[in-house]
Amino acid sequence: MKAAKYGLVFVGALILLVGGIVATGAMRDIVIWYAKPGHGWMPEKNAPAPDYADAKNWAALPDREDLADLTPEGTVVAIAPAVDVFFIHPTGFLNGMNWNSPMDPNSRTEENTQWMMANQASTYNGCCAVYAPRYREASIFRYLTATPDIVEKSMDLSFSDLVRAFDHFLEHHNKGRPFILASHSQGTQHGFRLLAERIDGTPLEGRMVAAYLIGSRVSNTMARSLNSVPVCDRALQTGCLIHWAVFGEGGAPDDTMQDLVCVNPLNWRRNGPRADAALHKGLVPGSGEFSLQLWGDDKAAGVDFGPLGAPVTALTWAECMDGILYVRDFTGTPYAGPDLGGKNYHGLDYPLFHMDIRANAAARTAAFLATLSQVSR
Repeated sequence: MKAAKYGLVFVGALILLVGGIVATGAMRDIVIWYAKPGHGWMPEKNAPAPDYADAKNWAALPDREDLADLTPEGTVVAIAPAVDVFFIHPTGFLNGMNWNSPMDPNSRTEENTQWMMANQASTYNGCCAVYAPRYREASIFRYLTATPDIVEKSMDLSFSDLVRAFDHFLEHHNKGRPFILASHSQGTQHGFRLLAERIDGTPLEGRMVAAYLIGSRVSNTMARSLNSVPVCDRALQTGCLIHWAVFGEGGAPDDTMQDLVCVNPLNWRRNGPRADAALHKGLVPGSGEFSLQLWGDDKAAGVDFGPLGAPVTALTWAECMDGILYVRDFTGTPYAGPDLGGKNYHGLDYPLFHMDIRANAAARTAAFLATLSQVSR
């Protein structure tokens, strides 16, 4: 049974692909050299800035059918929700043609974006109307081979799109409603910056139900830099930040993953102690396949996106230790997905806890709306 069938293959697998499965050392460097962009920072190669008044530049919108509408077996999409989600998808651009995605609608990159809508953004459709912008995301090679100046420029370009998308969302879609900010991986890097620069300490903070910024390197130092948005420490706390990064039992995080924010999604406590598997609401078998092709053209492969599967409950315990969310060791199971080294289960950050996030987002939203109702009386 393919791990991809369970939606567990994710962009982070690229690190394994070029660093573990293919080879290590010199061979890994050759693979990266062959596939990476063959130029430095060249603004003229970047796609035009997307116009967010055009629906084609949104991967998910609540007024049309899209893959963010998929639901796990036994669940439904919220009817007339009172809260919106602004979801920032992670890296799907794995091609070396440039440092940022050309946003080609007929590409494997776009299919990867659709995979994220089906298997990540859909997590929030039980509580909320889902908005997810397409953007000129930074290439995977930004993480593998880019110089510091290109890292900064490629991420700034991506962030500039997301600021404009967020502003358009607020003015033309959200119109003063409560909202959730949600993301994964590269999306979380941009999401934290958006939280820090556009929401924290502003009137928007009072409308934010929570920020589910999952699967990156959000450190406690970063969290302390915020003016007034705290890290969540209770299941129904609102206006707060949630983050975790998943490793298997006995895993060995590297030095870049020190002092991270960890909120345990089984008990929703900051630095949460071990929560038994009986509390695990469920992994959701995924839809479609995520392309891991590094080289060649970026032509669409014709991925078929079927329905999400029935939740698999009570699959794992979870425990925050030293900023890492540890879970059971999935080695040798159908749910393993790629181990990115040291039992780094980056691909499990969302699907393993799909039902836990889904239930908590609904409960946290209800708590927020109840508070608003009491204030308005």
